[in-house]
Amino acid sequence: MEKLIEQFSFGLFFWQLLLFIAVLLLLRKFAWKPILDAVEDRESGIKDALAAAENAKKEMQNATADSERLLQEARVEREAMIKEAREMKEKIVADAKDLAQAEADKMIKQAQLAIESEKKAAVADIKNEVATLSLEIAEKVIKGQFSDKAKQMKLVEEMIGDIKLN
Repeated sequence: MEKLIEQFSFGLFFWQLLLFIAVLLLLRKFAWKPILDAVEDRESGIKDALAAAENAKKEMQNATADSERLLQEARVEREAMIKEAREMKEKIVADAKDLAQAEADKMIKQAQLAIESEKKAAVADIKNEVATLSLEIAEKVIKGQFSDKAKQMKLVEEMIGDIKLN
């Protein structure tokens, strides 16, 4: 019986091996290529997905770098605009101060000229008034002195005496 079991075992082993090889050949002929194609397709799909992810990552980094660069440029431009606006403001304020100072100086000069002119006119009026009053006073004094004949003769003699002395 042992021989039978050995033969049976060997025969079973042989048939199992033969069937296994036949299944392998059939699988290789009909299933191996589609399975390998499916595995290769899956592998290439995974590689493509990884490449697309890497490209997306690079594009995202580039976009981030571009946006940072644009943001920095915008900051620089904003600072330049603010600086320019400050400079313009300072120039406008300085120009306005200079213009106001010039106008003030002009008004002061005109006021001084007007004051000087009014002063000269007032002095001239006072001189005219003093001269007029002096003449009126002299006229009244002379009338008072010449109203009397004796006083007139005395004045004439004094004048003649003064002329002789000089």
